Amino acid sequence: MTTATQADSHYKWIALSNTTLGMLIATINSSIVLIALPDIFKGIGINPLQPGNTGYLLWMMMGFLVVTAVLVVSFGRLGDMFGRAKMYNLGFAIFTFSSIMLAITWFTGDAAAWWLIGWRIVQGIGGAFLMANSSAILTDAFPANQRGLALGINGVAAIAGSFLGLLVGGILAPINWKWIFLVSVPFGLLGTVWAYLKLRDTGVRRRARMDWWGNATFAIGLIAVLVGLTYGIQPYGHSQMGWGSPLVLTCVIGGLVMLALFAFIETKVDDPLFDLHLFKIRDFLFGNIANLTASIGRGGLQFILIIWLQGIWLPQHGYDYSQTPLWAGIYMLPMTVGFLLSAPISGALSDRFGTKWFTTIGLLVTAGTFAALIAIPVDFYYPVFALILVINGIGMGMFSSPNRAEVMNSLPIDQRGSGSGMMTTFQNSAMVLSIGIFFSLMIVGLSAHLPTAMTTGLTAHGVPASSAEQIADLPTVSVLFAAFLGINPVQHILGPHLSALPAADQHALTGLDFFPRLISDPFADGLSTAFTFAIVCCVVGAVASLFTTSQSTTATADEVVDTDDAYDSSSRPVTAARSTTQGDDGRAAERGNDLARM
Repeated sequence: MTTATQADSHYKWIALSNTTLGMLIATINSSIVLIALPDIFKGIGINPLQPGNTGYLLWMMMGFLVVTAVLVVSFGRLGDMFGRAKMYNLGFAIFTFSSIMLAITWFTGDAAAWWLIGWRIVQGIGGAFLMANSSAILTDAFPANQRGLALGINGVAAIAGSFLGLLVGGILAPINWKWIFLVSVPFGLLGTVWAYLKLRDTGVRRRARMDWWGNATFAIGLIAVLVGLTYGIQPYGHSQMGWGSPLVLTCVIGGLVMLALFAFIETKVDDPLFDLHLFKIRDFLFGNIANLTASIGRGGLQFILIIWLQGIWLPQHGYDYSQTPLWAGIYMLPMTVGFLLSAPISGALSDRFGTKWFTTIGLLVTAGTFAALIAIPVDFYYPVFALILVINGIGMGMFSSPNRAEVMNSLPIDQRGSGSGMMTTFQNSAMVLSIGIFFSLMIVGLSAHLPTAMTTGLTAHGVPASSAEQIADLPTVSVLFAAFLGINPVQHILGPHLSALPAADQHALTGLDFFPRLISDPFADGLSTAFTFAIVCCVVGAVASLFTTSQSTTATADEVVDTDDAYDSSSRPVTAARSTTQGDDGRAAERGNDLARM
């Protein structure tokens, strides 16, 4: 083995360990706030369930995801142009600085809420740099026959981080809510210095101009659509949801028009932000369709499980509402365990046997677990619930690593940053879309029976019929948000009516049994609707996975790229067939032929 080969062999593990750290802290911070929201709002002195404060709640939940969804493609493109390691390192620095600013919040009230939302958005910018370039760095560093394993380990960090964030947030927030941001700082400083000293660009840097019109129309269009989806789950007028609101309709329709204009612009510019010709590559097209539908299907799962556990199951089993956020994170750990078990193994095996059957079977297994969650009672036997979550994690792990490997392996070497950014955009946008869809379906299911059940339950405990009907007509989303935040929803809904009741009725209504029993049947209806939708999405993704080519990469050797030949005399990037791996001629030829037909 030559000295250069030894160096490359050592470097790929440095790249893997650093990018895995980056993905881990980015995804931990995407979910750590969810479980800590009650303590955050208590610390800054705001009641998030008051009508004027609902926007704070939504943007604290969704702001990070919206920003990463919008920016990852642009930042991936910057990585292709100026160096992926540089852009990744910049992301680590931005992420760390914003974590410090979040942790030093010193004021309260509305100003504190806007401060937190603003720096969460900046933190999302840093996270977008990390997410956009980590997969491309790994794809450059690892030979094709090891990429599935490398991307699998990186994917484990991404998914595990989203669940570990719930646990870490549940532990730290009750002690001091600022610690949920401070905990990232030492790891961020380590990652920033480590990436600066050790990471280098091993791929091809593409000379191109920034597509400003494409960036502008894409950002405006996607932000508008995601903002519309965010506000669509809020009540409007006498409606339970805001889909008829002029603001929501303007955002969604206007956003879609801007995205259509973006697609038109991308066909006309020399250096597009979204290279639509990449969709002529079969694995890139169907791999992204599968990734998009799978992300929509499973994106809202975390939120629904939190509501299920915090609002119903944990109180029924004696946990006080103030304790439910932490225990919800603990009881959801089996899903993370399943993913940790399957993702690296499926990634490594897909390198040997191809990706198609791993991705297809993984999504079918995931669909089966959604069906199982519909079948079990709302007051479930926990070992059965835990087993379903483990299998769900296994299914997601079987899909995630091979899917990312097949998409990244399909890309020409000079397009890996933007291609990775496109994939992450689909995934993060689908997460926000999924949350909006899941919440909407849950509200539809709950609103059909919850008002009647609430009226009956309240009048049975001494609440006057007129007051009970008035309370039952309150927006269903407030019940969901209260359960999500670990707040006793009945105590919040009754407000001043509670003090007028006899002590025995007050105790019964605010106890741990009344609300879970009241909501169980309506919740089951909403759950069935939402998870049926998830099943359909997973099945569509499984069908899309069947159309991928599924070549294994066992026979491939280390990647050989002549950077001097990566551009022809006109400074245009060469096709994939000129910059690919030895021993992977079939796949290279297919990509070259696909791109040659542009």
